[in-house]
Amino acid sequence: MTGRRRPSSPRPSKTFSVRAACTAVVATGASLIVGCGVLPGDPGGSREPVTVMTFAPEDTKATNMPGMPAMAKAYARWAAAQGGIDGHELRVITCNEQNTPQGAATCARRAVKEGAAAVVGSYSQYGDAFMAPLEAAGIPFIGGFGVSDEEFTSYLSYPVNGGQAALLAGNGQQLADVCDKVALVRPDSLAGDDLPDLLNAGLARGKAGESADILAADDATDYSDEARRARRQAAEPVWTASDGERPGCVTAALGERTETFFDSYRRLPEDGRQVRISSVMGSVGQPLIDRTGGRNGPYEGAYITGWYPDASDARWDRMRDVVRTHAFGDNRIDPADAGVQTTWIAYNVLNKVVSSIDSDRITPGKISHALDQGVEVSTDGLTPALRWSYEDMLGASRYPRIVNSSVTFQVVSEGRLVTQRKDFVDVGRTLMDAS
Repeated sequence: MTGRRRPSSPRPSKTFSVRAACTAVVATGASLIVGCGVLPGDPGGSREPVTVMTFAPEDTKATNMPGMPAMAKAYARWAAAQGGIDGHELRVITCNEQNTPQGAATCARRAVKEGAAAVVGSYSQYGDAFMAPLEAAGIPFIGGFGVSDEEFTSYLSYPVNGGQAALLAGNGQQLADVCDKVALVRPDSLAGDDLPDLLNAGLARGKAGESADILAADDATDYSDEARRARRQAAEPVWTASDGERPGCVTAALGERTETFFDSYRRLPEDGRQVRISSVMGSVGQPLIDRTGGRNGPYEGAYITGWYPDASDARWDRMRDVVRTHAFGDNRIDPADAGVQTTWIAYNVLNKVVSSIDSDRITPGKISHALDQGVEVSTDGLTPALRWSYEDMLGASRYPRIVNSSVTFQVVSEGRLVTQRKDFVDVGRTLMDAS
């Protein structure tokens, strides 16, 4: 299957005939007859609304992603201004996932209760809690943030990026020819246990050896000990610049606690070691760089691996225009935030899929069927073209549902995340090696 939209020629003629009939009725003074005043394909017409949910944690003591549900609401307002999605009103329900398994499960059950056709552009690390209720109801999960294993294994998950796995594999490749030694600071958790293998698979593609593995609590308020150990492991005690000599690198992937780690790191006294710092999108992004001093902050010169082009790229112009026009000054939405960007891309996927289904009623089954049959989605260059048919999937044992194994290499320069390498970097082979 090519995923091309099926012919829809009957619909315009039907719309014309209804429009003509309603015009005639109005002319006779009977304008209140049910069915006139709204037309098939118009908002509120015979095409049924499409209800979807976006959930993310808000107002918690750990990870918070308020921009994702806010972006979903702004997209719904934009869709309404365009006459809906292929004539369907888009209804968006948002839910606070609370960064707990109970919260994730509650949001999923609410999606079922509200008759959601899909869950779109959402964030939760508790895939085992939210995917089971969605699978039981046959509700597809489109474009999660990529922090739970189930997003890359569930038959009803349709990821738009390669998740944290692609970021760590890409980070290894980004640092492989830059750093002599690398220390990875990562959560002391089951999810964190996968990260060294991924980073090392990327490092193996260059000249760097395996990373030092520095475990850290993901809820600490100080990481001074971990910072000292990381710097000691990353570089020799004294830096003596010579031809071909490369610095050590410390890379951290602690989510929101990455800020706390690097705050502890920058407070270490100078000891002659030359070390560059690094991280991945979702742990460090432009909003964090801005609020920690920009060009004068601790991230100046840092290497960052992301999923998408940097926030200043012209390919984000349409999203920025939607935010400017339809977010009504909602300060939860930062166009440079990876969560906001992921939600934007996920809703564009939904738009394309719904438009490919020539039906007045959109159901979860019709959406997942269209995706499974290979409907192709262009994201205006923000990702490679996306398809979710079987042959498009990476098939790595730990990440079988990845269809986009591309990442971007960025660096912080003058306080801004800018492109280090122009093109996407495909880390699919590295992910296969790590699996």
